[in-house]
Amino acid sequence: MRGAKDSELLGITGTPGTGKKSIAPIVAESLGMQCLGLNDLAESYGLVSRKSGAVDAQKLRAKLRRDLSEKAVVYGHLLPYVVPQSAVSRVAVLRCEPRVLKERLRLRGYAPPKIVENVEAELIGVVSSDAFDTYGRTKTTEVDTTGGSPADAAKAVVEIALSKPREAPRIDWTLGYDSGAKLRLLLSTAE
Repeated sequence: MRGAKDSELLGITGTPGTGKKSIAPIVAESLGMQCLGLNDLAESYGLVSRKSGAVDAQKLRAKLRRDLSEKAVVYGHLLPYVVPQSAVSRVAVLRCEPRVLKERLRLRGYAPPKIVENVEAELIGVVSSDAFDTYGRTKTTEVDTTGGSPADAAKAVVEIALSKPREAPRIDWTLGYDSGAKLRLLLSTAE
């Protein structure tokens, strides 16, 4: 990050299962930039606990401060916690309708409690809120990855990267879960 004022670092973040790993390489290729996954970087630095699989975010932030290129697409759900506001030019937050996300995570083999944790986080917009808090409303834009292909979502992210920063509308999944029955069904671990 080396203190550049006008960084060309593009951040992509979102709840696990929203498409970061599929979309980021397409975006990076389109923009002619390096593509860096935060989980991969944490692993290479030896910052992932063998026992829990958790990343030491504080140590990762310190390493990135020293080593991260200023012309790259960097992606991961940890982005708002390890990459400072001054380091990025734009941030795309990938969002996915919670029922669809639940199925994606189930197909990936996530354990039921982890599915519920991530679906709940997406429903209330935890990563999105943290990205907006860290990077601000003009640098941060949400992209709905519920339908369409990774290429379609990547095209939207490229457009964000190439456009002037501005405030954009926010996604609110809670509006579709306006009853206890809908919420219980969404957050149920039964298949």
